Amino acid sequence: MSETVKNSAQTWNPVKRFSQYRVVEHWLHAFVFILLVITGISQKFHTYDLSQWLVLHLGGIDAVRLMHRVAGVILIMLIIQHLAVAAVGIIRLRWQASMIIQMKDFQDAVTNLKYYFGIKNHPAACDRFDYKQKFDYWGVLVSNLIMIVTGLVLWFPITTSRYLYGEFIPAANVIHTNQSLLVVLIIVIWHIYNSIFSPEIFPFDTSILTGYLPKERMVREHPLELARMERVAGGKKHVSPHT
Repeated sequence: MSETVKNSAQTWNPVKRFSQYRVVEHWLHAFVFILLVITGISQKFHTYDLSQWLVLHLGGIDAVRLMHRVAGVILIMLIIQHLAVAAVGIIRLRWQASMIIQMKDFQDAVTNLKYYFGIKNHPAACDRFDYKQKFDYWGVLVSNLIMIVTGLVLWFPITTSRYLYGEFIPAANVIHTNQSLLVVLIIVIWHIYNSIFSPEIFPFDTSILTGYLPKERMVREHPLELARMERVAGGKKHVSPHT
């Protein structure tokens, strides 16, 4: 009995994956994203009753436009600091570039497909971030960069027309709208499913709240990272969960 309890405790022993800095950063991004979606889509689909209700209760169209632009500036600051921290960490502090897409990610995707169809008897052994998480990350990051550039073009059309052809302004409008809808779909369908509704983690992935992941999930989802952390721990070194 005591051995069973001991093994259970070891299995569920939480492993630190994210620092408090990363947890706060994630929820700041989430808050800004929600504000941008509400204020942006209510302007795009302004003829709908729900959009008109939102605009009315947010203080009118001028207030909604101001909130959208303020949220956009905050997003720019968040993206700049995120990229700056990543660059300094990888170049100066020798962090592992764990979000870079590698050939192994494509191989892991194929391995998992074979596992799902019963061809293999085990899923792919993934490192700190698997291929699904990398797709999520790069999809949102690239979409944010596109929306920032096109949003600035729409915010400053006269300045833009001094350096670029006027056709860039309506083109930016189309790209900004369609890209925003794409990133909403990525977040709602892909990210939220994998963070909340996936059978393996339902009802919620608490790691982005606490920074910790149960060891049982580390063994199943990130065995390569866990093995590396245990090797480092055996050498009495400390690895900072920077990403």
